[in-house]
Amino acid sequence: MTQVAENKAIVVERTQTGVKIEKRLLKVLKAMAEYHDITLGDLLEGIVLHAFDGKVAFGEESLARIRQLKEVYGLELDASASHRLQEKS
Repeated sequence: MTQVAENKAIVVERTQTGVKIEKRLLKVLKAMAEYHDITLGDLLEGIVLHAFDGKVAFGEESLARIRQLKEVYGLELDASASHRLQEKS
């Protein structure tokens, strides 16, 4: 795997997508993007790239903020809910 030099811009091609995501989860993600002053897309890319490398995407401060936001938005889901979510009919 090729490593990219840190602090050097990486030119990519992005595409618009229409994904469905759990409503409260999206609220927490949007709030975290706002907290870090980045776009939702940038946040998602960062989370996925960290996951692909088997790394944690957030530090302790961000994880504490996520816990607060989950409470604010009533998000009780955790990793154990993964692959078990069923859309409301």
